[in-house]
Amino acid sequence: MLAVAGGKGGVGKTTTTLGLAGALASEGRPVRAVDTDCEMPDLHALAGCERDPSLAAVLDGDGVPEQPVATIPGVRVVAAPPSADKSAVSAALGRLRDRPTVVDTPAGAGPDAVAPLRVADDALLVADGTPQALRDAAKTGAIARELGVSVVGVVLVGTHEQPDGVEQFLGTSVLGTVPAATDPLSNPAVWHAYDRVAERLRRQTVI
Repeated sequence: MLAVAGGKGGVGKTTTTLGLAGALASEGRPVRAVDTDCEMPDLHALAGCERDPSLAAVLDGDGVPEQPVATIPGVRVVAAPPSADKSAVSAALGRLRDRPTVVDTPAGAGPDAVAPLRVADDALLVADGTPQALRDAAKTGAIARELGVSVVGVVLVGTHEQPDGVEQFLGTSVLGTVPAATDPLSNPAVWHAYDRVAERLRRQTVI
């Protein structure tokens, strides 16, 4: 289970979750993309799926409420639970071990952001290359490591540039840069970038 995390909101975590899930699914195996941001859920909307049923339904014993993404073959989305059920995130994620799973995590460094990291096997940092985003990504990376979660790399979204010293600052490798795009998941250059990231993760046998 791979957590896509970064601390700062609006840097491309949700786009990276779907883009990476799609790139990984291109090998022919289904990949699950899960939203754990109960306060600002948008993975389901970006994927063109419904909000209900959500991740919380996993605990009801009725299976996984996943929805196929019409535009991304092989990807199944699980929507974030409502705020009232946010305590269910960790327990529900813990039951999703039957297939490769990419998790979209909330922004910040509070309990909501930490909950999915406690369950994940690895974490992929996301930042947009700005100093604030990189600082927040560094904090997220530190939290992940404290929880015993391996930080497998960082993806820089919305830029072609790799800031000097970013790998040393974050303590991990840059796995790719993703160009800015108005409609990123319809842009071939964006998909090419996520394909490269997916290949590098495969080499690490991360997912």
